[in-house]
Amino acid sequence: MQAENNSKEDISSIVLQTKKATSAGQTLRHEGHMVERIIRRNRMGISEIARKMNVSRRTLYNWFESDCISTENIHKLAQIIDHDFSVEFPNKLRIYHEIDSIKSLLENKNLDRGDNESVYYWMDRYIKLLENFNEILQGNQH
Repeated sequence: MQAENNSKEDISSIVLQTKKATSAGQTLRHEGHMVERIIRRNRMGISEIARKMNVSRRTLYNWFESDCISTENIHKLAQIIDHDFSVEFPNKLRIYHEIDSIKSLLENKNLDRGDNESVYYWMDRYIKLLENFNEILQGNQH
């Protein structure tokens, strides 16, 4: 519990330092160093993370030294280590969060019920939409 609180404080201090630096007109944060700190605090080792990402350990170390890490790689890392990088990279991961929220909406509403049921659901929705559209068109013509 104590270690968890310390890591949250460390991450908060990194984000605060970054915000101060960017507001003072300094260069943006070093993404590789931020990712490295978070990964090293994670319970999963670098070898295991590299294996799950299908990259070498050397590739991970190269990312740690990189000023900018691709959004796709950050997203994959987030999924593997179960960390929300949106605190550290709010603008970079926005599209992935939107996609994830759409997926969770679909799952919560049981719209993804298998191939056949899903096709019929969307077919019914489409037909209802066309019927409503035709009613509106007929109403405008009279």
